[in-house]
Amino acid sequence: MSSLVGKKAPLFEADAVIDGNEFIEKFTLEQFIGKKYVLFFFYPMDFTFVCPTEIIAFQDKLSEFEKRNCAVVGCSVDSKYSHKAWLSLERKKGGIKGVTFPLVSDFSKSIAVNFDVLAGEYENSDEDANEISFEGVPVAYRALFLIDKQGIVRHQLVNDLPLGRSVDESLRTLDALRHFEKYGEVCPANWHKGDKALDSTPEAIEEYLG
Repeated sequence: MSSLVGKKAPLFEADAVIDGNEFIEKFTLEQFIGKKYVLFFFYPMDFTFVCPTEIIAFQDKLSEFEKRNCAVVGCSVDSKYSHKAWLSLERKKGGIKGVTFPLVSDFSKSIAVNFDVLAGEYENSDEDANEISFEGVPVAYRALFLIDKQGIVRHQLVNDLPLGRSVDESLRTLDALRHFEKYGEVCPANWHKGDKALDSTPEAIEEYLG
C-alpha cells in the first residue's frame, strides 16, 4: 500500500447519491479544486455494522466541516441503487436516513484501486493466464484522505475493516492544516485549535519541549 500524501489525489468520474436521494452522474472531486478542502473517505459496504456509525458520525459533525470550508464525501464499492436504498432506510432499522453529503459508487472498484485501498487484489491463475481470481476481500479498507484546495493529499489514514475512525481527529487534523496554511506555524503532538503552535525552527521546538 502506497502513500498519496504530498501527491495529487487520483481523478475519477463516478455515479453518486447526494442529499440522500438524488442521483448524480460523473461526480468528481475536481469540482472542489480552488474552492474547498475535501475529506474523502472509503467505507467497506452498505448495510453493515461499523459503517453506519461512521457515516452518521460524519453527518452529525457536518456543520463543523462546512464551517471550515471542507466538503465531506463518502465512497464504497456498492451501486448507486444500494446507496439510495440505504439512505432511505430509517436509522432504527439499520439505515442512514438523514445523511446529506455525497456517497460515491465505486462499483467497478477502480477508485479504490487508484487510491490503493482495496482490501485485496486481482491475480492471474498460475495455470491459465486468461483466468483471473481475487485474493482478499473485494471492498475498500476504512481509508480517509484530507485533500487541500489545490487537490493535494495532505493527510491519509487507513484502518483495517473492523476498526472505526475518529471524526474528531479528522476535524483536528483539518484545523492543523488550516492553521499551518494561515500562520506558517507547525502543530505539535495533540495540538487542538487554540493551542500554541510552533515556528518551524530548532529554537522554537527546544523552547516548547524545554
